[in-house]
Amino acid sequence: MRSPDPAIGTRRESGLHRALKFRYSGQNGHTEQVCGEYVCDCITETGEIIEVQTGSFGPLKEKLKKLAGRHPVRIVHPVIINKYIETYDTEAVLLRRRKSPRRGSPWDLFNNLLYAPELPLLKRVSVELALVDVLERRVQDGKGSWRRGRVSIAGRELTGWHESIVLKKPGDYRRFIPAAKNGDFTAASLAQEAGIPAALARKTLYVLGKMGVVERTGKKGRSYTYRAAGTRRISQSPVKGLNLTGGSGSKKRR
Repeated sequence: MRSPDPAIGTRRESGLHRALKFRYSGQNGHTEQVCGEYVCDCITETGEIIEVQTGSFGPLKEKLKKLAGRHPVRIVHPVIINKYIETYDTEAVLLRRRKSPRRGSPWDLFNNLLYAPELPLLKRVSVELALVDVLERRVQDGKGSWRRGRVSIAGRELTGWHESIVLKKPGDYRRFIPAAKNGDFTAASLAQEAGIPAALARKTLYVLGKMGVVERTGKKGRSYTYRAAGTRRISQSPVKGLNLTGGSGSKKRR
């Protein structure tokens, strides 16, 4: 088999991806390392593979099944809490700067786990959410998406760090389950208690169900009911946005 080109991962690399890659590789780690038939973002001095994934986890499924058989693997997934947008003309003159009204949250993880809910079940695979602020630079060149008025995205840069959330095993995902006196809840009650859209609540329950963290218990009207797998009562409080970052699964980086 032909060896992969280590430079392949840097050809369209964003500043955000690059900054996280070097942050997590550590002082004595190495970036863009060939691991068998794959190129990994970095390997730490302890031999842990770091994969920075800014989008869907789906493309990682086959790669991590093979890599985790030989090395511990950590998927670092940035969650953009605050995004600032600068728009330039084609001569690199700044036209305007604004803050995006959308504020990200750790629940965004489930949008990206939807097509790979089995990844957290793999032995030696962990997920770390990096809660960050970014600056997105755009160019008013008439070539971008119509949703942005044909403005192109030129790149994203890491500008701020909040903290990280480490999810090492399926049980760590129980923090996303709401409190309920009888242990049962619906997608609608999860959405209301967590302060997230109903569609995201349904995705969350789909992923947690595939992971064996929740189980379906029946129906309430037209809605399915759920509870934490193997339990009859949930004692922890529901989480909203950044409130879920407390506890032993979280850590701060400076």
